[in-house]
Amino acid sequence: MYSQRIVKKIKITNPEGLHARPAGELVRSLSAIKSSVVIRYKDKAVNAKSVLSVMALGIDPGEEVEVIIEGEDADAALKIVEGILHGERGKNPS
Repeated sequence: MYSQRIVKKIKITNPEGLHARPAGELVRSLSAIKSSVVIRYKDKAVNAKSVLSVMALGIDPGEEVEVIIEGEDADAALKIVEGILHGERGKNPS
């Protein structure tokens, strides 16, 4: 397998921001991912696989973060992160 590095800025469009529920969903969804995933917000960078670290950032809807992903399954990790930050994961179809 090859290792890949992805750095991407993402605007939080999830109406809940990145607080308790989305942070928990993010950590659970990334648990099977081997790549390292870091979220950078303002002057802090945290491990996206740590719910307390993610929640401590206190990111509200409309804010922008930088996501740094390194590893063999970086593309899969990016899809998970984008889905949660955009509020597209975990929705029940009508």
